[in-house]
Amino acid sequence: MADPTTNPNIPSRQPPSTSTPYSLATLAIHGDDPVNASTDVAPALHVSTTFRYPSDPSKLHPTDDLDIPARDPAAPAPADSHIYSRLTAPNTTRLESILAQLLGAPCLTYASGLAAFHALLVYLNPRVVAIGAGYHGCHGVLQIYQKLTKCKIVDLFDESSWDNGAEGWSLGAGDVVHVETPVNPTGRAYDIRYFAAKARARGAALTVDATFAPPPLQDPLRLGADFVMHSGTKYFGGHSDMLCGVVGISKAREGWEKDYWTMFGERLHLGAVMGSMEGWLGVRSLRTLELRVLRQSESAGRLVWFLQRAVTGEDESEDGKAVRAVVGSVEHASLQEEDMARGKDGKIGWLKEQMPNGFGPVFAMHLKTGEYAKRLPSKLHLFHHATSLGGVESLIEWRRMSDNTVADTLVRVSVGIENWEDLKRDIVDGCKALAAESK
Repeated sequence: MADPTTNPNIPSRQPPSTSTPYSLATLAIHGDDPVNASTDVAPALHVSTTFRYPSDPSKLHPTDDLDIPARDPAAPAPADSHIYSRLTAPNTTRLESILAQLLGAPCLTYASGLAAFHALLVYLNPRVVAIGAGYHGCHGVLQIYQKLTKCKIVDLFDESSWDNGAEGWSLGAGDVVHVETPVNPTGRAYDIRYFAAKARARGAALTVDATFAPPPLQDPLRLGADFVMHSGTKYFGGHSDMLCGVVGISKAREGWEKDYWTMFGERLHLGAVMGSMEGWLGVRSLRTLELRVLRQSESAGRLVWFLQRAVTGEDESEDGKAVRAVVGSVEHASLQEEDMARGKDGKIGWLKEQMPNGFGPVFAMHLKTGEYAKRLPSKLHLFHHATSLGGVESLIEWRRMSDNTVADTLVRVSVGIENWEDLKRDIVDGCKALAAESK
């Protein structure tokens, strides 16, 4: 069976003097070269849902023909192999080819991030799922799955809840430990290696939702995750104009080829496939993934540092005082200093190892009152008051508009690619306007 991440064309394209693989930025541009069947530099959009069978009868393979050449997801579905777009299509094939290179893993795309999470649950079929705080949509999908399967849902952070002697069940082989990191909506990060060890000790699978820290910020598979998922709607899309979900499968996992092929077949029947337009948009977006994400993450870090100094009183400037009058606290992975500190053995903290290139473009502000949180977004000019995140434009959301599980004082901030000092000025001016209005 073909290796879904080893592209036979890539080694021949390496400089002859080195065996070092290409960088993420280069793979984002050239990861789909092997499936580019045309001379177009910019990928074409293919909207057809069905494709002609080969005119040569010797190339006609019934669906039960075991001699059909294996599909290689690193260079999947050559141009003349498409049959029906619920199975494969040119644009989504190109997208999966690039993603396989960026994640270093076999990848499958879905119609949305929640569709990807649902596909994982359907495939793994766990009896017990440990899950913590995070995106309310995933909790909603899990509740639907529970309705159909009677699956037990336990607290990720309370391991005593993973066992129930009275009812005779425990989280164990075949079950799921699901970690979202950084977590929605605060941007706080959790130790993937820690939960990988917990899952492995029980024979469970570790699934990681890494939506808030795409490549090049975080690589959960390297840290022990069995599966990584992304809402590709966010940073993989990056322009607020497409829905997408992605699942990557660790090649360190025993039986990973079976995982891939079974999920590929199940996707055909679940029907949660991306459209060709979305696949085309996804390819366009991945070309600039590294440029966008590194800039967004750096800008978020600068804003968080300014806001943190303001709310703690370290910044005694007029701007700092204006923020402090409205904002009570800030949350972001970059503020988890205890998780970055070197230990007595001299090793860096787990967070710096896990996120060496930045701590993500999303953070949360806790305002001093719920009324402040409700009104601040309308005082800003550069931040759109909207849900979702990951686009080139900065967004702010009074989170209670879409998630009733969070405090009404919380606003979520998704930093775009604008100049960070302009964004800082927008926040400061908004705080000043809000404070003046409240006098």
